[in-house]
Amino acid sequence: MTDNIAQATSIIASKIGDFTPDIGMILGSGLASLVDDVTDAIKISYDDLPGFPSHGAGAVTGHGTNLIVGILGGQKVAILEGRKHYYEDGNPSAMRAPIEVLKAIGVSKMVVTNSAGSMDEKVLPANIMLINDHINYSGLNPLIGQAGDERFVDMSNAYDPELRKIMQGVAADNGIPLSEGVYVWYSGPSFETPAEIKMLRILGGDAVGMSTVPEVILCRYLGLDVVGLSCLTNMAAGMSDTKLSHNQTKQVAAIGAEKIKTLLKSFLLKL
Repeated sequence: MTDNIAQATSIIASKIGDFTPDIGMILGSGLASLVDDVTDAIKISYDDLPGFPSHGAGAVTGHGTNLIVGILGGQKVAILEGRKHYYEDGNPSAMRAPIEVLKAIGVSKMVVTNSAGSMDEKVLPANIMLINDHINYSGLNPLIGQAGDERFVDMSNAYDPELRKIMQGVAADNGIPLSEGVYVWYSGPSFETPAEIKMLRILGGDAVGMSTVPEVILCRYLGLDVVGLSCLTNMAAGMSDTKLSHNQTKQVAAIGAEKIKTLLKSFLLKL
């Protein structure tokens, strides 16, 4: 455990006492309103936690900068209100410290959420996709330079089949359409070209975004079980006449967020 991890863990422990969260979450663009439903919430700014990402000039709007610990859906949770993206400062392991700290305070399962572009003509914006696999189109990896054989992580079931089954069940129970597919990580910050989207569809991608994959690699490296949801905010480049923008992402994510909130609270009740 590095000094930063130990210090951040100690700071959190001083605020939450013997409260031990089992479920961690990373919230994507426009999904910060989920924390409004957390009860007995304790909020700690990233700025107060050594090793946590600072959000400077490259930061993206729509992402919070707090760790929220409390109760959601009857479960003890630790929520990372926002993430740092590779395109902000070129560091694919920017979220390593927060994820390591969550494990240190008790988290064993991680829910990752994001906003993404749909590459499936049958799945329109404002719908939700359950991630069953990913393609690391960037070629980057947060474990590059890591010593030891543990860095050779088996990614065969990166998105836990049992957790996915539970998520499918609660979607059906709540009447929320939930597609399932492959998420592609594109580094950003520019959106993809129509030619790139055509290629990614041929490769088997169903949604494309600028986050999540490095975090999932880190989670699996640390032994955390993962389930992932994408809020589909737009059709990918070349698949509609709509001009792509981050404002559009935030607006549609706010609609999809209500579905994700329902899914997550119902999912937690089933664990």
